[in-house]
Amino acid sequence: DKQAKPGNSDGPIREHGWQAAQRAMDEGESFTLSVCGANRGGLLVNWNGLQGFVPASHLTEMPSGNNPRERVEELARHLGESITVRLIEVDPKQSRLVFSERATAAAMAPAAILNSLRPNDVRQGVVTNLTSFGAFVDLGGVEGLIHISELSWDRVRDPGDVLEPGQSVEVSVLGVNPEEGRVALSLKRLRPNPWRGVDSRYQVGQLLDGTVTNVVSFGAFVRIEEGVEGLIHSSELAEGSFFHPRNVVREGDVVRVRVLNVDPAKQRLGLSLRQAHDAKHHEVKG
Repeated sequence: DKQAKPGNSDGPIREHGWQAAQRAMDEGESFTLSVCGANRGGLLVNWNGLQGFVPASHLTEMPSGNNPRERVEELARHLGESITVRLIEVDPKQSRLVFSERATAAAMAPAAILNSLRPNDVRQGVVTNLTSFGAFVDLGGVEGLIHISELSWDRVRDPGDVLEPGQSVEVSVLGVNPEEGRVALSLKRLRPNPWRGVDSRYQVGQLLDGTVTNVVSFGAFVRIEEGVEGLIHSSELAEGSFFHPRNVVREGDVVRVRVLNVDPAKQRLGLSLRQAHDAKHHEVKG
């Protein structure tokens, strides 16, 4: 890395500048400085009459090019821009004054990010951990939780079916609690709500094909389209008596059902398997 050089100040002023620099580093102060130069190693900045250096590895956006010429050209685009940095090395004997943009970002991240987040914001993050109840996402120093119910409009049994650790994701902010450092996130809110307009796509009496997703004691859930499931109540599964709905249908079965009721507000779709069996000549086209 290029060493920092003293500016054109005289001796006493320069000595005071180095003392101020040491104090600023010890106290963790941050500064917004203008970029006055660039080389293949990083950027040059002026601070209190001293010239400082920001290594490329300490920029929040490091240059992507490996070619030295391209690297310098990419760094030179920062000339005249302002960056917020923190001192990480002060060495008067070597005339070395090194700043870091990444150190400032890391120090400011938790409070700054929490205070900047607003409901409905869309942010980029990285999945850090999966649990039975959802996925944790790093937003750059602050972790938020995508509850399992917010992963997809479809039914999700295991967050691992939707995400994996290390995966980059775009998320929507549902809510922020700065006092507790909690951030609620959603993946599914970035996609259209499939229940919106569902009553215009499906009408009472219509025959539909769907896939059984879950069988419970009171009936079976059937996936009609992505994010839209309907319930076949046990009384609408078949004629006669049967011990359990699993005696009639199993998960993964593709079934033809008749629509009994549609309630977009409550996201409910009532279906009947029993009435669809003898309804071929009464079929309502979708």
